[in-house]
Amino acid sequence: MDIVAYLPMKRKQTASGWISFNAVCCIHNGENADKRGRGGVKTDGDNWTYHCFNCGYKTSFTLGRPVSFRARKLLSWLGVDNKDIELLNLESLRNKSVSDLATSVQLSPSIPKFHSVELPEDAVALDPHKHKQHAEYLQHRCINPTDYPFFVTPDAKGRSALRIIIPFTHGAEVVGHTSRFIDNKSPKYISEQQTGYVFGLDLQDPEWQYMIVSEGVLDAVSISGVGVLHNKISREQATLIKQHHKQVIVVPDKDSAGISMLDSAIEHGFGASIPDWPSHCKDINDAVQSLGTAATLLSIIQSAVFSKIKIELAKKQFIKKIS
Repeated sequence: MDIVAYLPMKRKQTASGWISFNAVCCIHNGENADKRGRGGVKTDGDNWTYHCFNCGYKTSFTLGRPVSFRARKLLSWLGVDNKDIELLNLESLRNKSVSDLATSVQLSPSIPKFHSVELPEDAVALDPHKHKQHAEYLQHRCINPTDYPFFVTPDAKGRSALRIIIPFTHGAEVVGHTSRFIDNKSPKYISEQQTGYVFGLDLQDPEWQYMIVSEGVLDAVSISGVGVLHNKISREQATLIKQHHKQVIVVPDKDSAGISMLDSAIEHGFGASIPDWPSHCKDINDAVQSLGTAATLLSIIQSAVFSKIKIELAKKQFIKKIS
């Protein structure tokens, strides 16, 4: 089944491969109908991923796996008949043995390779004296504007004048970037990211014992950790992380997406930490703002567990707290 055939006719494709259109999920999730093209699908052969930047609905489909409940709902909202969804599920399961075989014969995961990209042409380096509004936003989040090569586009029109551009670097090259808008409107972030990329690996000191893995970019910048930019750690990302030969501690955001991060920690043999932060601290950067950088780092390390059993037990307690 080609999901693109069921997307609304009014749509456009970005340079990074996302097809954007008015999201079909929002009215089913208590939000107003999307009229600003905040739904997005990205395809990879028979596989696809969906993300809504309005209500936050996410789901995906991978050939060889059952069609998930969330994917079924999305397909039905796109007008796919239930019989066709069941046919897709059967066809996917028929391919399961093929995908399992391919996985079993793969001796080692491939190391991702990235191509260089350009930042927006009107981007300039953030100067705390010239770009006070941008600098004050970072300072409010307890991030020194000079701790990372942030960029801005202050002369752009519309929202782009109110964004902080965070380059994604790999070695000496820029291989992507994300824009964090500071006007508190949605979407807060727009990113151009290559498959398998991990933010912040360039920040890691060879002498450090631990590598702290978060979801978000600003969480990573707050503590010189790394960010996987999703709520899961892919196989390619895990390969890059393991190359640094450190004790890896995964710190989930305190929401339902954090469960996937804990599952990823178990899958890849990493450690995990769920510190007992104040209830208003939903992620690492919240904790830094509330407790300070040193206290946040100490709480992460002291709360870290590295065995599968202990992470599973911690996950059960985590689920109770966010329920």
